[in-house]
Amino acid sequence: MVSLVDAFRSGERSPVEELEASLAAIESSDLNAFVHLDPELALETAKQADVSQPMGGVPFGVKALTPFKGWPNTECSLAFAGETAEFTSLHVDRLLDAGAVPVGQCNASEFGGLNISVNKLYGVTHNPWEHGKTAGGSSGGSASAVAGGLVTIATAGDGGGSIRIPGAFNGLVGMKGTAGRIPRGPHTEVHPMTVVVGPMARSVRDVCRWYDVSSGFDMRDPYSLPKIEGWERDLGTFPLAGRKVAIAPNLGVAVVRPEVEERVIAAAEQLARDAGLEIVDVAVKLPGLGFEWALSNLSQLLRALGHRYPDCKDDLTREIAFGLHIATDQFNLAMMAKCEEARTNANERMAELFDEVDFIISATNPDVAFEADCYLNQMAGDLRVGPENNGVLTIPANIVGNPAISVPIEHLDGLPVGMQIIGRHHEDQLLLDLAAIVERERPWPLVAPASPV
Repeated sequence: MVSLVDAFRSGERSPVEELEASLAAIESSDLNAFVHLDPELALETAKQADVSQPMGGVPFGVKALTPFKGWPNTECSLAFAGETAEFTSLHVDRLLDAGAVPVGQCNASEFGGLNISVNKLYGVTHNPWEHGKTAGGSSGGSASAVAGGLVTIATAGDGGGSIRIPGAFNGLVGMKGTAGRIPRGPHTEVHPMTVVVGPMARSVRDVCRWYDVSSGFDMRDPYSLPKIEGWERDLGTFPLAGRKVAIAPNLGVAVVRPEVEERVIAAAEQLARDAGLEIVDVAVKLPGLGFEWALSNLSQLLRALGHRYPDCKDDLTREIAFGLHIATDQFNLAMMAKCEEARTNANERMAELFDEVDFIISATNPDVAFEADCYLNQMAGDLRVGPENNGVLTIPANIVGNPAISVPIEHLDGLPVGMQIIGRHHEDQLLLDLAAIVERERPWPLVAPASPV
């Protein structure tokens, strides 16, 4: 994105040319990354683009779970088919103010409830590294679009790994900032206080420019954080030498494929050498949050469905329908108390770790991308699924609110592997500096090999 804006400013390329290339790539793509296009609005915006702005003329995709006024507001669910958004999300408005060109909506899992991008309304999104493999989720459409060369950057959201999981599966940078770093208003849903928004991006500098544009407090999100200036300007300037890192590929809770674990350890040790970090031997075992926690998070979904539920249950994916059924029948105050106890325990365990280290490095996903249609098979009655513990490595940072970033490392079976770096609250810039070192020392492909760029 940053280099594209530079090309616009130099006259090497124009916003209209770039938009036309994006639309042509989307039209010829079989990834099913985009589920709605607005070429008229995009062309009008591109023609008027002010390339002196930070994102002037850059085409971008919007995750289909993110409201954009006048566009479909389906939550990627048959239950909301035909609904239209009445407002635009605050962080998207900030991107528009910075000159970005909205192309359309990218597929996601229904209500963001699965860590792959598949639903009954729009179908399955494929991974551009290998058609037939999952792009991850819930921001899989955004990741597939960026890694597949359809657009340079796209919006994403992360409530349990939905930026980092698809980032790792598609060979992209996936940054989950400290909770509240980018405001989520208007009409902010506060509970369960695990969700953040951000970009699916190809480079660390692109993430930094996105943060320069979109971060900062807004009254419509009472838990958003004050603005920090100079994310891009200050990239690479923070002292890292001598800081301590724990390398724990499985975080003490996940079953990680041995070949992934080997790659993460090697990449983490190399990063420690490059950055001058001290590797320390600390026992890392982050607690799982259990069945009760999963059920408690369905309250916002039940509110959104309103009078539609339970009559709409046959329109829902199997997992969402089952979860709502169990939650409405079994969830109670005693279970809620267990949720709060588990969250407090998770806070304490994470704080104890960061009393001893500055960073924790793990795998992002337990394996590389698995079959894209595994949940479609399940919807049809086939109970085979992808790795059951996918998401276990990313959820802890959401529960406690810590910043975490996934960066691409050595491939496995021709597919990207992601390495996750978790940091202390409000030390987002240190993670970006570490990611920039990985990017500089061992550059990753900006797009999947067969992408139309």
